Amino acid sequence: RGAPARRRPEPLLMAGACRMGPWAVPWMMLCLLCLPPWARAQTKIPLETVKSWADAFGGELYSIVTKYSGSLLLQKKYKDVEPTLKIKEVDGLELVKKFSEQMESMLRRKVEAVERLVEAAEDADLNHEYNSSLEFDYYNSLLINDKDENDNYVELGDEFILEPNEHFNNLLVNTTYSDIQLPTNVYNKDPAILNGVYMSEALNPIFVDNFERDPTLTWQYFGSSTGFFRLYPGKTVEMGFALSVYIQAATSPKDIVIIVDVSGSMKGLRMTIAKHTIVTILDTLGENDFVNIIAYNDYVHFIEPCFKGILVQADRDNREHFKQLVEELQAKGVGTVSKALTESFKILREVRVGGLCNQAIMLITDGAVEDYEAVFEKYNWPDRKVRVFTYLIGREVTFAPNVKWIACNNKGYYTQISTLADVQENVMEYLHVLSRPMVINHDHDIIWTEAYMDSAAQSLLLMTTVAMPVFSKKNETRSHGILLGVVGSDVPLRELLKLAPRYKLGVHGYAFLNTNNGYILSHPDLRPLYKEGKKLKPKPNYNSVDLSEVEWEDRDEILRSAMINGETGYLSMDVKVPVDKGKRVLFLTNDYFFTDISGTPFSLGVVLSRGHGEYILLGNTSVEEGLHDLLQPDLSLANEWIYCITDIDPDHRKLSQLEAVIRFLTGEEPDLECDEELVQEVLFDAVVTAPMEAYWTTLALNMSLDTEAGIEMAFLGTRAGLMRSALYVGSEKISNKKFLTQKDKESIFTMDHFPLWYRRAAEHPPGSFIYSIVSEDESGNPNLNTEQTEGKRIKPLFTPHIPHGPHPDTFIAASRLVGTFGKFTVYSIFLFFCLQTGKFFGAVDGSVMTQLLNMGMFRRVTMYDYQAMCKVPYHHHSGARPLLSVRSLSMLASPSLGCPRLARAGPCAPLMCPCLVPPAHRHKKHDTLQPCDTEYPVFVYEPAIKETNGLIDCGDCQKMFVAQQIISSNLLLLVTDTVCDCILNSPAHNASVKCERMRSQKLRRRPDSCHAFHPEENAQDCGGAAGLSVCAALLLLPLVLLLR
Repeated sequence: RGAPARRRPEPLLMAGACRMGPWAVPWMMLCLLCLPPWARAQTKIPLETVKSWADAFGGELYSIVTKYSGSLLLQKKYKDVEPTLKIKEVDGLELVKKFSEQMESMLRRKVEAVERLVEAAEDADLNHEYNSSLEFDYYNSLLINDKDENDNYVELGDEFILEPNEHFNNLLVNTTYSDIQLPTNVYNKDPAILNGVYMSEALNPIFVDNFERDPTLTWQYFGSSTGFFRLYPGKTVEMGFALSVYIQAATSPKDIVIIVDVSGSMKGLRMTIAKHTIVTILDTLGENDFVNIIAYNDYVHFIEPCFKGILVQADRDNREHFKQLVEELQAKGVGTVSKALTESFKILREVRVGGLCNQAIMLITDGAVEDYEAVFEKYNWPDRKVRVFTYLIGREVTFAPNVKWIACNNKGYYTQISTLADVQENVMEYLHVLSRPMVINHDHDIIWTEAYMDSAAQSLLLMTTVAMPVFSKKNETRSHGILLGVVGSDVPLRELLKLAPRYKLGVHGYAFLNTNNGYILSHPDLRPLYKEGKKLKPKPNYNSVDLSEVEWEDRDEILRSAMINGETGYLSMDVKVPVDKGKRVLFLTNDYFFTDISGTPFSLGVVLSRGHGEYILLGNTSVEEGLHDLLQPDLSLANEWIYCITDIDPDHRKLSQLEAVIRFLTGEEPDLECDEELVQEVLFDAVVTAPMEAYWTTLALNMSLDTEAGIEMAFLGTRAGLMRSALYVGSEKISNKKFLTQKDKESIFTMDHFPLWYRRAAEHPPGSFIYSIVSEDESGNPNLNTEQTEGKRIKPLFTPHIPHGPHPDTFIAASRLVGTFGKFTVYSIFLFFCLQTGKFFGAVDGSVMTQLLNMGMFRRVTMYDYQAMCKVPYHHHSGARPLLSVRSLSMLASPSLGCPRLARAGPCAPLMCPCLVPPAHRHKKHDTLQPCDTEYPVFVYEPAIKETNGLIDCGDCQKMFVAQQIISSNLLLLVTDTVCDCILNSPAHNASVKCERMRSQKLRRRPDSCHAFHPEENAQDCGGAAGLSVCAALLLLPLVLLLR
């Protein structure tokens, strides 16, 4: 009431199990092979007979599921309270602004915690005098609580109390003290280490105070340039500090051209060292940096011809691509470095897309003899805006003065790399140089990282880190720009998403976050993990998935551009949403609302689906009435939703959300903070659905085991995340024990999405049931489930769980169908049906499916997956070009049908099955999974065509088929002749790599700050001699080893 007629309000309540998608239908197949011999000779299938079969079957099935779901009763209950309901319109723009402000406030608290650490660390260093004979004991994370043979604590391993803490993933931690981690190759009593650890003891009270001020804080740390790592809370498990975090906090964005000498003198070990040097430089780059690589001998060539004359973003994909090409470099000819330098300066001078801050050339060579001064005079002097870093490869020192001169006269740094072991230390020197301007100016830039997996908690949760550099304030070292280290704190992205509650967004709605580079931080369709054997592993490119690769309907990148530019606005799009692991598709009109999160490089988007997210139904129920119904044993709440905040107070962490709501309502826990609007919705739903418990219980007690065997479960779910369920059989007889449990996330309400059965039923016509095939049980038998949508404004979904197997008595309708199907034997019919259950029909009979497509009963929809993992032979060169190459699928079944989309997860699940690679490469032991882009078809049923029939010319014979829609369902009855066999060949499709896609530079927003030069920096500190810079490099090396 009061809602515009053009919009359909959010379904208030649904119930069900897994189903097929909207108009993606399960098939009932009757084959003439199942007929007795006299019937098999007939050439025509009687159309009226097939229709009577479909009507009879549909009527019987509808009657059974209506009875055991209780749909009529529940519909009546909602009809009775409909006059009391209120409709609240959701303002998407106000909603996204509110969420953004809350997220900004939360993230600001993290920044303030890090700022306090920076201040404490710099003050402690200012007041600390270096003492080369300092003796000091500290808690070494690898030695704490260790005892010797005499039961005495070992040195640096004193008693350190560790207790499990739910806030830290139940790891054993000490929340009153931090501890120290060191790489094993560093002497733990080295004077530099002892002085640094002693100085940083001042951080302990700040760590504790930060955690008390903000109990949502997780790990806090200080990574010192001397090589140690201080972690709070202290723990024994070693945790590596991300190298990318350290580098991002210590330097500004970089545009780098790497020049490598591939002349004949570089053969052998020198070439090996040079390659390793390039790879190490690439590993220091991040998504805010840009790079290219030039190889030179008699002539100059870009190692990736497609990147000629440009810089490309140094994201993971491009770095890995470069690494592969570097391995193929071969030494020959004579080196002419001046041409390579000229090309490099031209790229950096003409760059329009890049970091546009620090610019540098990395020259890797075993000598320079020609006249190159003219190049610098023309392109770099007198301003010297491009730094040149030189790496002399090999033990020969004849050309050392020349190579050092190049670096020292271009504000760079010179090092000589004689062995592979020298590479890491010498490469890292350039970071010390690039950090000087920031350090001298004492600019404490706040950096936020891309998403990454939480290694500290030993989990697969996505995190982001906020970090800041720590500088020396001592005047005597000001011109050298001494970086003491980096402090930071982790932020679980799930904590951010808790501020965008699912119930406010509707069944199809969601919130998502992206970075200034357009990469996804969080999105319900982000799939960062893949399965290798039985283990889940992060995909190689999980943190560099672009927004355009998830919201791919935004073909003109209007949404992406607006969000990267930090705009606030609104956009509407018709979208095709893949569900059920890509096997089905929902057609929605989504409204996108977006804004930036102030003080961060992040943007927030909120999606509301038309009719499902823009209106909320509100009921009025007293606490006393609702509380009574909440206590019924068949009721549960979505435990990932935040009805009440239970993760801050340790006394509340053991409470389920339902227990917390009850204690809040009864006043037992007055300190609990709860979402009163959501709690009110729960109370209303609990009262209206309460009669279902008695209804289902009565049915269960009066069921006939002979006539109604096979019905296992009835359940319902509401928009408020409330669920009720009832078993019609003993729990030990449930065929799918994972259903409605945490082991089957698709079937329950989670922080990311509504249950799959709920989402699909929301798009199904009211008054009908949806039937679907769920995953097999241990016996290999698939299960048939149904869901129903009802009503106009209120659309309940009801689902008894109906399994079937190869025997008539295990299928719910079998005993009732014997008379209906007349001369057909039920056993034969369902034996054939079950052998094909769950398969894409195009794989069962491609000729009939092709004909149905041609007749318009189905239409083909092209979908894309830019997060797929494809099998690639281990020797296949392009296999390591994640998201750069588009691999087409091998087509099966018929020219118009794509890779079969299985109706249940199995050995050939969508996007992971052997059909994703050419047949010649299947099942090889050395085949590996690599990121790839895929295009695949989904076939959508057109409900306007309720029946059709035809003849297919198969050459030697003709195949007849009849298809008939089964009323009030998403089922089709198909009768076909299988004596006449039509086999269609599949065309092959080759993979291709498109240079245009590789060269494309997507819009990005550069970081706000840039520190390229400072007039006070000591440019003569350019390497090649003992001094302060050398000491700094030696101190930095242990940290690098720890970071790795």
